[in-house]
Amino acid sequence: MNKSRRSPHTFVFAITMLVAFYSSSPAQVIVLISGGFSAPYQELLPQFEKSTGSKVTTARGASEGGGPNGPITISAELHRGQPADVVILSREGLAELSAEGRIVTDSNVDLASVPLGVGVRAGTPCPDISTVSAFKQTLLRAKSIGIQSTSAVYLKTKVLPQLGIADALC
Repeated sequence: MNKSRRSPHTFVFAITMLVAFYSSSPAQVIVLISGGFSAPYQELLPQFEKSTGSKVTTARGASEGGGPNGPITISAELHRGQPADVVILSREGLAELSAEGRIVTDSNVDLASVPLGVGVRAGTPCPDISTVSAFKQTLLRAKSIGIQSTSAVYLKTKVLPQLGIADALC
């Protein structure tokens, strides 16, 4: 029987109004966005600009992670004083910014929920991830593991340490 399995952690993307359009003009909107929602955003942006008459300026950054030589994060941009009317990022990145008081309280709106999944090369047997122990052993035996974006941050900072295998894999 082939059952669909979902990660215990589901990423929820959120859109948040930082300040009630404090930009220089009501017809100007500044958006900071992470990669996870870029494709639908780019598709909807022309329709939004046409229907509202607003001009949207978009800046991009990672929801989380980074460092001195890593990707630019939305958090780092806001700390540097980058103005923004709307921020689109992962729930985890949003929680950090809310705790710092950089996001208007109770202004977030969930846009999507994206479950994590496991994929294997064609012709390769499906790994056993039916239990925590089996999942842990599958990760430890893997020749390579590919993860990206906010998923990588969550796996590296939460899942792998909780499984006790962060040092073996990172």
